[in-house]
Amino acid sequence: MAVTLFTVRVVLKTLGTVDYGIYNVVGGIVVMFSFFSNTMASASQRFFAFELGRNDIPQLKKTFSLTITIYTIIAVIVLLLAETLGLWLLNTQMVIPAERIEAANWIYQFSILSFLITIMTIPFNAAIIAHENMKVYAYISIVEVVLKLLIVYILVYFSFDKLKLYACLMFLVTCIITFIYRTVCKRKYDECRFRFYWDKKLFYSLMSYSGWNLFGAVAGMLNNQGINILLNIFFGPVVNAARAIAYRVNDAVNQFVMNFLTAVRPQITKYYAAEENDKMMKLVFQSSKFSYFLLFLLSMPVLLETNFIFDVWLRETPQYVVLFTRLVIITALIDSLSYSLVTAALATGKIKQYQIVVGGILLFNLPISYCFLKLGFPPQTTMYISIIISSICLFLRLWLLRKMVGLSMREYSKMVLLAVLLVSFTTYIIPSILVLTMEENFTRFIIVSITGLMTSFLAIYFIGLSVNERHFFVQVIRNKIINKLSLYLRK
Repeated sequence: MAVTLFTVRVVLKTLGTVDYGIYNVVGGIVVMFSFFSNTMASASQRFFAFELGRNDIPQLKKTFSLTITIYTIIAVIVLLLAETLGLWLLNTQMVIPAERIEAANWIYQFSILSFLITIMTIPFNAAIIAHENMKVYAYISIVEVVLKLLIVYILVYFSFDKLKLYACLMFLVTCIITFIYRTVCKRKYDECRFRFYWDKKLFYSLMSYSGWNLFGAVAGMLNNQGINILLNIFFGPVVNAARAIAYRVNDAVNQFVMNFLTAVRPQITKYYAAEENDKMMKLVFQSSKFSYFLLFLLSMPVLLETNFIFDVWLRETPQYVVLFTRLVIITALIDSLSYSLVTAALATGKIKQYQIVVGGILLFNLPISYCFLKLGFPPQTTMYISIIISSICLFLRLWLLRKMVGLSMREYSKMVLLAVLLVSFTTYIIPSILVLTMEENFTRFIIVSITGLMTSFLAIYFIGLSVNERHFFVQVIRNKIINKLSLYLRK
């Protein structure tokens, strides 16, 4: 998180607001095609974890080899779409200064190459996650952010066109991380060795699952990158830069939650595969609640002291950044409740109705946003619409999971929704009073942050956690910290 926030500041200063906006919106065109790989990534993780849950290693090897073949086909399709439809969109529809068109095309081509390499890495990444080898996953992630930090220093000291150089260096980082993932997997897991394999039934099973998942991925893509392009058409790259900064802050904070869920997802799928429904539902409820609390703890100082943080962090804060950041984090808090619900739905493999309903609602985001922007509404309107749609989708997921896995909406509302609402309400009272009564400065920031964290911990512990969860929490603290500290002091 620290590296991400630092690099955003330096890259924004080095590239400038316009070039930073161009990089993010042009890269976004390539990301639009990522719904192909995202659907297969979800399928890979689900099928790998499912076979591990059944302890069927021979079938796991076959599934891995077949996914490599499918990814190769997807890579060719994406390349064709990117070099035709994508190029047309970039050079005829985007609002980019004429003198930066060449640089924008550089970014685009390197983004395509990075994306193609990333596609072929997904099965290896999925294997690590399915095996729940989080230590390896963590180390590789740390290597990646260190390399990105190195890029920042190279950008500052080289006089070559910095936008072109940034795109080239990001591609190099992708190549290095891909090489590490593939090397680790081939050495640790027998199934991660490609042997051409074809099974018509397994292929249709994978593609059927991915096909309906593709519908949801398209909706998600339009919900994110579609809005980004829409903002570029109506307001230009400066607003894209503001939105990109807001999402970088959100990504940095949200990374804790996503890594927590990366560890949880395979276990949910394995419980379903082993037909241990009670354990699965318990984990779904707890991970949904804990995801929210984790993001809530990290985001509170950002939501309350957004102006001060950006004044110190960026020096010159682009227009809309503060409001965008707050709205994006609010959306992320709502979505954090849904992540484990999505995993439970995908674990069943029967996702046709789920994707039609939830994906169909998400698809409304783009046309509704377009209508409001066409009527002259400001850019933040798109984010208010996203908040409303995220809330609707949360309740739709609960309703669908009631039929898919027997989830009790009443129990979820009582154990999760009521808990997070009470914690959120009680926690914000004192810090909000401090923000309203004190002058904005570093002292207020420290007092508000400490007070907010203290009230958050107390509210989560006494209101948000059940008796059993509090007991488990105390045991973890005692075993992981107090006992080790005592042992260290005795030595």
